[in-house]
Amino acid sequence: MKRKALAVWKGALKDGKGNLTTDSGVLNNTPYSFHTRFEDEKGTNPEELLAAAHSGCFTMQLSANLTEAGHTPEELKTQSTIIFENGVIVRSELSLEAKVPSISEDEFQKLAKHAEENCPVSKSFNFEITLDAKLVS
Repeated sequence: MKRKALAVWKGALKDGKGNLTTDSGVLNNTPYSFHTRFEDEKGTNPEELLAAAHSGCFTMQLSANLTEAGHTPEELKTQSTIIFENGVIVRSELSLEAKVPSISEDEFQKLAKHAEENCPVSKSFNFEITLDAKLVS
């Protein structure tokens, strides 16, 4: 499998602007800039895209783990917060709320930890990953 994205940038860092396009078309000339990255201008940024990739990958891995263990999740809701400090991405904080009928807390935590450690995106990151996993009813 290969996935592609194209970044086009015009201008200097602070005054320039760019756009991102993916082969799927989900991102199609989506704007990004210094201001979307470090301020609140509308558009995306690399850290937001990493957060989306991490939360999506982890959640799919957990769904696979749960299914393999005989548990069908009703809902898995994961947020990833990418922490950027002094020019370095230092951490991804995963926060999960899960509705999974008939699973013990111990088994749930074990499967969630396995997903955090083994989803392909987690494996590619070279920074700290934290997980706060909660079963909800």
